[in-house]
Amino acid sequence: MRQALKDLWPYLWVHRRAMYLGLGALLLKDILAAVMPLTIKAGVDSVTQGFGVAKLFWFAGALLLLTALKGFFQYWMRVILIGASRDIEYELRNNLFARLVELDARFYGRTRTGDVMARATNDMDAVRMMLGPGIMYWTETSITFVLAVTVMAWVDWRLTLVALLPAPAVSFAVIVLGRRIHASFQIIQGLFSDISARVQENLAGMRVVRAFVQENAELEQFEELNRQYIRQNVRLGITTGMTMPVLESLIGSAFLIVLWVGGKRLLAGELSMGGFLMFNFYMGMLGWPMIAMGWVVNLMQRGTASWKRLRDLMAEQPAIAPPENPVPMPAQVRGEIDFENVSVRYDAMYALNGIDLHVPGGSTLAIVGHTGSGKSTLVQLVPRLLDPTTGIVRIDGLDLRTVDPREIRRQIGYVPQETFLFSATLAENIALGVQKATPDQIAKAADLAGLGPDIDGFPDGLNTKVGERGLTLSGGQKQRTAIARAVLRNPSVLILDDALSAVDTMTEERILRSLSELMRGRTTILISHRVSTVRHADLIVVIENGQVAERGSHEQLLALGGYYADLHQKQLLEEELEAI
Repeated sequence: MRQALKDLWPYLWVHRRAMYLGLGALLLKDILAAVMPLTIKAGVDSVTQGFGVAKLFWFAGALLLLTALKGFFQYWMRVILIGASRDIEYELRNNLFARLVELDARFYGRTRTGDVMARATNDMDAVRMMLGPGIMYWTETSITFVLAVTVMAWVDWRLTLVALLPAPAVSFAVIVLGRRIHASFQIIQGLFSDISARVQENLAGMRVVRAFVQENAELEQFEELNRQYIRQNVRLGITTGMTMPVLESLIGSAFLIVLWVGGKRLLAGELSMGGFLMFNFYMGMLGWPMIAMGWVVNLMQRGTASWKRLRDLMAEQPAIAPPENPVPMPAQVRGEIDFENVSVRYDAMYALNGIDLHVPGGSTLAIVGHTGSGKSTLVQLVPRLLDPTTGIVRIDGLDLRTVDPREIRRQIGYVPQETFLFSATLAENIALGVQKATPDQIAKAADLAGLGPDIDGFPDGLNTKVGERGLTLSGGQKQRTAIARAVLRNPSVLILDDALSAVDTMTEERILRSLSELMRGRTTILISHRVSTVRHADLIVVIENGQVAERGSHEQLLALGGYYADLHQKQLLEEELEAI
């Protein structure tokens, strides 16, 4: 817990004014609560010495005033401290999301989405409970204990020592049960992440699950995870359930001891009736901190376990980050791209190995090759979604590692191989990243991408909701929406990573004709398995096993008689067969 609070101290320090005010209200509330038994003692002793109605009313009024003031400060204690914990939760959530946005694709490749979601929701709530009710009640119980014991010792130190005899046993029980709660909650949060991940994967892949008739198999796996989750929660419930009875039993024994010893001292005339009642009131005050301590320990242990999971996530560093002193990029780049001895390695395997390639500004580069040959890896280096393991990638002579990645990406329109659309309108998906795009600009970009005829058939045109991940659109419509998104940016470099694979040949030709005007004068990189897509490129490169196997124009590669010529021959044969 100490380490968790140390890590969270910067957040607490920002809200120190609210924390000081809240803890000040808490202190005043506890002082008033500690004064009340003294008032009762004074009242009882005074009345027993000589009964008077005026005196009785005076002490009753004093108790009412103390109770009202205590309630006032208790209200503001809760409002201020709980409010501060909500503000800290807001900042923590924003910082966590900011870190998640910064992290690169490799992190998300090895981390399940459900696990991230569980940490951002369930763990975040547990940390908030630790910082709000946890700190508040921990402080309150500590102050109440100190005040009550101090006053009790001042009145009768012998009886106070007797009342505190069960305290070591209470401390031992709190420590042992707290450790068990911490260990159990860590396991529970891990299982909750597994369940979240399983649900997320099944919802995202529901079509695959149904197509392969795996509903029952997935249900069985989910039931097993759920069973483990419930089993661990029951174990935690048993441990938590033991806490209150154990503490109440120890506190009850303290009450019996005080009643026995205090009663004897009262009968012997060594303790006044008011003092005896005061001790019992203070024992009641001590009972709440001891009982609440079990709940507070539960909150703190849950919070520290969750904070460790959040801290591990927030400690992740992006593999691609802006340099300390980034070189400014011109507002408009020519788009000259150079790959100098570029290699990219994933673990022990090379995706690219020794690539040397020059792309003049304003030209069109086409890349073909077998699936898995390294084509997508190569183009991901241009917007710096990846960094080369060795070698240098330059745009207009600038080493991309010396430039802020955000500045690079503002100059590039990138259509990835896997299209992702947000659960928003078609217009909002096209205008992603272009804040001041007008409806006319969005419609023009959609027409250039060949999406115009489809929009007329949508119920609300460009304002049609596309559903989660573009569920209501076909594969070709998704790709064309992604192309329109890239076109709207008016980029200096346009990258189409197999962006026309889901459309038919006629639609592909229509889109390329529409884009030809846009592509003129700007650098364009095309990846495709179709010769018809790449044949008019200024330079065509064949990538095999992460290396440049062939390069040249369409005619030069046909004359070479290699992979490209074979691909062209096969596709001509396919077209002839389709025409029959």
